[in-house]
Amino acid sequence: MYIQQVDLTRGVGQDFVDGLTAASAKEEYAKGDILFEKGDPADHAYLLLIGRVHLKMGETGHVVHIVSRPGETFGWSSLVGRATYSATAVCVAATTIRKLHRRKLRKLLEIDPANGLIFFQRLAAMLGDRLLENYARYEKLFSGETFV
Repeated sequence: MYIQQVDLTRGVGQDFVDGLTAASAKEEYAKGDILFEKGDPADHAYLLLIGRVHLKMGETGHVVHIVSRPGETFGWSSLVGRATYSATAVCVAATTIRKLHRRKLRKLLEIDPANGLIFFQRLAAMLGDRLLENYARYEKLFSGETFV
């Protein structure tokens, strides 16, 4: 899988895609490896190539999202200016990712703000989809209950 094949980069120019590729590194992890923990400095975003990652929150490590679709992006805290990650990412299978450094992305955005706008529009759409998935999941879980 190449970066130009993922939803996050649909509509951006080839030079921007080439810049993203140059700003990232392909890495492999084993089942059980932790990519980042809640509260760690949010220095990287991740693009799943192969594998499965659970994003967990809270004291008990409640799974809030499962990253399993090739091309799915996670670690978005690093992309939106958050200082730390809001969840913990744990590989639940052998996993291959592309790891994008926040400073390198920032330089690319300074060089090419037009494609950067498209990139962030795609990121907003991705986060919106994830939020709607979670709403649907919790609606099913709590159907019949009324919350004030």
